[in-house]
Amino acid sequence: MKEIDLRSDTVTRPTKGMLQAIMTAEVGDDVYKEDPTINKLEKKLADMFGKEEALFFPTGSMANQAAIKLHTQPGEQLICDKWAHVYNYEGGGVSFNSGVSCKLVDGVRGMITAQQVEENINPPDFYHSPLTTLVCLENTTNKGGGACYDLEEIKKIRQVCNQHELGLHLDGARLFNALVKKKEDPKDYGKLFDTISVCLSKGLGTPMGSVLIGDKELMKNAIRIRKVLGGGMRQVGFMAAAGIYALDNHLEQLEKDNERASEIADMLEELDYVEKVEPVETNIIIFYLKNAENEEEFLKQLSEKNIRISNMGQGKLRIVTHLDYSEEMHHFFLETLRNLDLP
Repeated sequence: MKEIDLRSDTVTRPTKGMLQAIMTAEVGDDVYKEDPTINKLEKKLADMFGKEEALFFPTGSMANQAAIKLHTQPGEQLICDKWAHVYNYEGGGVSFNSGVSCKLVDGVRGMITAQQVEENINPPDFYHSPLTTLVCLENTTNKGGGACYDLEEIKKIRQVCNQHELGLHLDGARLFNALVKKKEDPKDYGKLFDTISVCLSKGLGTPMGSVLIGDKELMKNAIRIRKVLGGGMRQVGFMAAAGIYALDNHLEQLEKDNERASEIADMLEELDYVEKVEPVETNIIIFYLKNAENEEEFLKQLSEKNIRISNMGQGKLRIVTHLDYSEEMHHFFLETLRNLDLP
């Protein structure tokens, strides 16, 4: 059995069909907006979400950071969950790039409510505190184990943002997993959010790239901010071709990823050495061993079977299913979990 890498859905490699699309892509200079394949990808995603504009970025973090910059001015504040990717995993970029602070909310599995947003808006006439101007949500939630927002709650958050004239940005790195799971229409998200970042290199399996989607007026400075952040690219249509191929061919695979994650969670629930498995909705499983001292041995035994998963610290272990995780690997992994020798 070849290596089974379940640390993240970022470890995938291009399929043969995707490689063919990359090799045959028509390209140009994207700094001049002359790359036809990039232009095609951006239009495809803008249309999918019912928005006017879209812009390709090399990374999801850069797309999120550009969105925050578009929405805010230095000294202002955004509201997000305490587990949000923009706060925890983007190198302090919110403060470094935009001069903005984060008001952290104690949500549930990385998700916050409209009431919590309302409660955490600073009074605009109280000049001692930062001016609240933006709310950032994440769907699905990374640290929350792939949890999906309820669309009705997002609608309520939108109403709060409208009442207080706040921007609303979605970190949609794994949004497609949520759309497949909940059978939702991307255009419903386009109606609710001012900006949305979607990642092509996670569940969809491309080598790189995220796209920031939004309305024309807000997005007019996005390409300038991308340049300032170092994101000017040339013949990047090769990567856009991978994204178009993924959108046309890999969306159905996300349902299989979600199903396999649920089956792994069911198996873990049955094992004596597992203390707790957090609820699983999409392709991320977070679980805890009964005896934290067994973590090293647990990971060692998996490694001996050529299986890799993530240790997130504080007893939290993570498994992420993805495009390169086959049915054969799935059965082997389940059997391995069942037969591990742990006290």
